[in-house]
Amino acid sequence: MSVPLFNLAPNLTVSRLCLGTMTFGEQNSLPQSLRLLDQAFDAGINFFDSAEMYPVPQRAETQGKSEEYFGQWVRKRKISRDRVVIATKVAGPSGQMSWIRDGPKCLDAKNITEAVDGSLKRLQMDHIDLYQIHWPDRYVPMFGETEYDPVRQFSSVPIEEQLDALGRAVDAGKIRYIGLSNETPYGVMKFLHFAENNVHYPKIISVQNSYGLLCRTFDSGMAECCHHERIYVLGYSPLAMGILSGKYFASDGAPSDARLNLFKGVPWYCRKIWSSSCITCNRLCFESSSGGKYCVWGDQIMAA
Repeated sequence: MSVPLFNLAPNLTVSRLCLGTMTFGEQNSLPQSLRLLDQAFDAGINFFDSAEMYPVPQRAETQGKSEEYFGQWVRKRKISRDRVVIATKVAGPSGQMSWIRDGPKCLDAKNITEAVDGSLKRLQMDHIDLYQIHWPDRYVPMFGETEYDPVRQFSSVPIEEQLDALGRAVDAGKIRYIGLSNETPYGVMKFLHFAENNVHYPKIISVQNSYGLLCRTFDSGMAECCHHERIYVLGYSPLAMGILSGKYFASDGAPSDARLNLFKGVPWYCRKIWSSSCITCNRLCFESSSGGKYCVWGDQIMAA
């Protein structure tokens, strides 16, 4: 049975399942990546997501491979451009990925413009269907954090400047629609507010946040925002990096090439869920080989 389709935006029909390419170029080789793309496409998936910083774990030697692999697949298979929908992302400020525009240090107009052009070059395409800000150019709790700390706020690039740069890319035909990722209700509403008051600013159509049985932060304030403003959620890590598949709790500790075994996302002894695990409070309780017990917040485990 083919994956059902729906309209993410006018003239943008996507499959209800989207294949992420975060592992392409690191965990997955080019032949493996092409095979996965073939299988997804044959099953009716036409929606694919990438990012300029992918694959992860991020390294200078592999940065951009995920976009390159997707572009190679489209060309090798001679797939018409209108048969696939490609989403990708611009990296926010980190200061750690010096190989991406020296950090990046901020997400200003110059960085956004350079990032769009870089992604188009790696994809070898003339436009991107959905362009997303990977994480905000301001402090927000993310990648496992659950509480806001106002002390950590720093001077950030105005949202108006970001929307202006994205609007110019839309006008130039380089991107069709824009979205956010790892955002908060405050951020979503601010982007919408500025777009409503300036006809030259594009409106966001989606927000890509972590969502699954172990991470339900979307279900409160963000769900209300998206419902009333008609913003679609693109939930990532629905299987919590494979933890919810159960493979890491098998007697053999999952295949050696499983992500958490390859990259040690959690310690090797954190493979057994303690019997008192509490999913409703969004955490996993682990028991170590020495008998010690402790809790790790679910969305921290899922952070990519």
